[in-house]
Amino acid sequence: MPYDSALCSHSAFIIQIMRYQFMKEEGVYMQAFKESILQLITETSTNLPADVRKAIKKSRELENAGTRSALALSTICDNIQMAEENVSPICQDTGMPTFKIKVPVGANQIEMSKAIREAIVEATQKGILRPNSVDSLTGENSGNNLGEGVPVIHYEQWEKDEVEVRLILKGGGCENKNIQYSLPCELEGLGRAGRDLDGIRKCILHSVYQAQGQGCSAGFIGVGIGGDRTTGYELAKKQLFRHLDDTNPNPKLAELEEYILEKANTLSIGTMGFGGEVTLLGCKIGAMHRIPASFYVSVAYNCWAFRRQGVTIDPKTGKITRWLYQSDEKVDLQVKEDNHTGSSENTRTVELHTPITEEQVRQLKVGDIVIINGPIYTGRDAIHKHLMDHDAPVDLNGGVIYHCGPVMLKDQDGNWHVKAAGPTTSIREEPYQGDIIKKFGIRAIIGKGGMGKKTLQALKEHGAVYLNAIGGAAQYYADCITSVDGVDFMEFGVPEAMWHLQVKGFAAIVTMDAHGNSLHEDVDKTSLEKLAELKDPVF
Repeated sequence: MPYDSALCSHSAFIIQIMRYQFMKEEGVYMQAFKESILQLITETSTNLPADVRKAIKKSRELENAGTRSALALSTICDNIQMAEENVSPICQDTGMPTFKIKVPVGANQIEMSKAIREAIVEATQKGILRPNSVDSLTGENSGNNLGEGVPVIHYEQWEKDEVEVRLILKGGGCENKNIQYSLPCELEGLGRAGRDLDGIRKCILHSVYQAQGQGCSAGFIGVGIGGDRTTGYELAKKQLFRHLDDTNPNPKLAELEEYILEKANTLSIGTMGFGGEVTLLGCKIGAMHRIPASFYVSVAYNCWAFRRQGVTIDPKTGKITRWLYQSDEKVDLQVKEDNHTGSSENTRTVELHTPITEEQVRQLKVGDIVIINGPIYTGRDAIHKHLMDHDAPVDLNGGVIYHCGPVMLKDQDGNWHVKAAGPTTSIREEPYQGDIIKKFGIRAIIGKGGMGKKTLQALKEHGAVYLNAIGGAAQYYADCITSVDGVDFMEFGVPEAMWHLQVKGFAAIVTMDAHGNSLHEDVDKTSLEKLAELKDPVF
């Protein structure tokens, strides 16, 4: 057939036009897809789904009136409402965004991942996400939540003609309480856990006990039985995407889920580890095959701020067609006082202005509610490590260190504003805290989950207290901050910098005092005794 250059040129032109049109349509789709992902991120960070709200409301109805746990639950519910109204993070630790995505055959996963990363950056710039991506070797924060392996995106193909995207924002405090058991093993309080259903039962109960208040209880757990070390944890986290009111299709696992939810709430760990009637809000269990030599039970622990949402997206338009965890039913988190039973705990409220004197601190005792007014300073891992070998940029004598990595935004005039500012888990600072208290004359540490024996001894020797704020209540505490007076060590990144904050009406509970008393030790001892009561085989 003779060569026709005109025909070939015309065909090439048509192909080029078609390619351009396709790229244009795909560009429009990806822009819409990115906006849908941004909506999903915003909703996940700022608004708890209906099934989680129902679980939290039920816990309020079960908790005894006037107790520390009841007070914490009231604050939690106020915080949930404030986050929704302010369209701001429920908890300042927005975790490592993890997406599970199901796509039709032929979907462009490369472009979808690009759109997701663009949405992550925009959400970070708007203060919906805290910049959480840190280089493991240099410690440098990327500032935009992008980095090697971040965000986490898992794709799966399916036969449906729609895209399903589920997202979970799981903070570091609860992520650090994940645990994996290799059966058989010996468990504190429960004895030997064998390679059978009863051994699995013991591992799950122990996972709740070991979390205490450090994982911001009352919490939720996803459990993966079997697999290898990697797939076991993956299966455990996958369970957290299930609806709380679903029924496990495996009758044995359905029975185990009900048993764990019932018995875990007899451990008296309670909200924030303060003691109480409700410790666990949900339990979902999955199982997979394993090799004969390995038997793992993997547990993914999640705090009360159970931030997971999902949507379906039209593969032609890129727009959201359905929300997966929303409900037409509005869940009112408030309860009537007469829904509670039991007697109140003896508490008193003490108002203090910083700087605080040793005499004022020595008068405080475990259980006191302390209201802080005046300047306080944030300090997390990087700050504590730095202060061990360097002077502080401010006078900390009589001061307050707040274990907090806030979400911050700078306005056009260069002024910083707090978007979210709840406490971080304190136990990470245990290697440093006692020395820092002694070196700088600090009178109060604010955090969550308590600290260890070294810190407790330093509190007693040098006259200081540990104040437990309500974990996850990032909007409640942000509302107590009247101004940002300065910042040091921005080279450590926003969460790890030392922020100078003015606070008014900042409430927290003394859980470790200057007389050697620790509520955390008391609750741990009591819950271990109750755990031992569940030692005998059930299944």
